[in-house]
Amino acid sequence: MFSLLRLSALAALLSCGISLPVSASSPVPGQFAEQQLRHIATWFPGRMAGSPAELLTADYLQQQFVGMGYKSDKRDFKTKAPWRDNNGKMHWRNLTATSVIAAHAGEVPQEILVVAHLDTWRPLSEEETQKDIGGLRLQGADDNASGLGVMLELAQQLSHQPLHYGVRFVALSAHQQDLHGMEAYIARMKAADRKNTLLVIDLDSLIVGDRLYFNSGKNTASAVIKQTRDRALDIAHRYGINAATRPAHSAAYPLPNAFDDAGFPLLTVRAANWDLGKKDGTQQRAASRHFPQGISHHQTERDNLNYLDRWLPGRISARTRDSVRILFPLINELANPPAAKKES
Repeated sequence: MFSLLRLSALAALLSCGISLPVSASSPVPGQFAEQQLRHIATWFPGRMAGSPAELLTADYLQQQFVGMGYKSDKRDFKTKAPWRDNNGKMHWRNLTATSVIAAHAGEVPQEILVVAHLDTWRPLSEEETQKDIGGLRLQGADDNASGLGVMLELAQQLSHQPLHYGVRFVALSAHQQDLHGMEAYIARMKAADRKNTLLVIDLDSLIVGDRLYFNSGKNTASAVIKQTRDRALDIAHRYGINAATRPAHSAAYPLPNAFDDAGFPLLTVRAANWDLGKKDGTQQRAASRHFPQGISHHQTERDNLNYLDRWLPGRISARTRDSVRILFPLINELANPPAAKKES
């Protein structure tokens, strides 16, 4: 449930009108995010949880956060990965996954959590390996170098700004459902951390889908939905950005999320082709026939820079720009509510 402390802290967000701030720290919104996306995809392919590439990625992200002035650290946790051989026998492999956390404290203990998974798909079976799904060559440009790139630009833009509510960035590993990365992070949160988390923003796969979707969790209070999901859509529409919320009648709405299940207020951001006219929640075919149902996830030959640049020319630049143009003012508003400014 949404705690009384969260409600009282977020009440400031509802007290008066909000105007769009203008960022002076980045003359071209999304440019830094795109640079980071391309760098991570090119230099750290195969960053599966527990792999050397994942550890190198974690080192790189920590260096970026520290260079921006953040207090940052890496967090390891042990988990098990499922593996099915050609005979159908299931095996479990022990591994140690590494996440990166960077925090910008505010005037008060409450904070906003921005999450993006840093790992790429770990094959679940011999069959997936033979089909080149996941593995050592997967760049994961969309899933999820895109989320990491946008996260890093948001961190860059917020790094030198005073904040009323803090912002904590988490590049989370072991994102696959069987690896329980989110659950492990939540389990290690102290009671005070849980109480002080006003909102979780989850960034995932921001490129391939033809529209950005902003969705709230099932345990998110209506007042918070108004100031997060609805506000994000308002900002998007002011800029003429194609954004929407996935319809509640979709069969799989909302998508499973451990933060949502644990009762945290949640805003998820991802690109997709959810068909607004179908009640079963299935996806439409994307604009290009090379992306059946808008999905390139986990496929080594599709989720890479060369393929995306060829079949969706300009999409990476446009989507990183649009994501930052929406999310930076949104987070800036949430972290610095007008009521808090009046009190200071």
